[in-house]
Amino acid sequence: MREFGSLEVKVYDGDLDKAMKVLKKKLQDDGLVRRLKAKRSYEKPSERRRRKRRESERRRRMNRLKES
Repeated sequence: MREFGSLEVKVYDGDLDKAMKVLKKKLQDDGLVRRLKAKRSYEKPSERRRRKRRESERRRRMNRLKES
């Protein structure tokens, strides 16, 4: 997760469609899209805890799969 960085996408041969696709992928990988969606509306503290727990479990599961 990047707090104060910049994303850079190079456009080759004027291919803006491909550059936009790459930019969207980088934004998704960075988690920016998810954070922006979460900020659209108020999240109750209980929902926030539940979401954090699910995210933690998902990260743990992914780490186990990588180690296997």
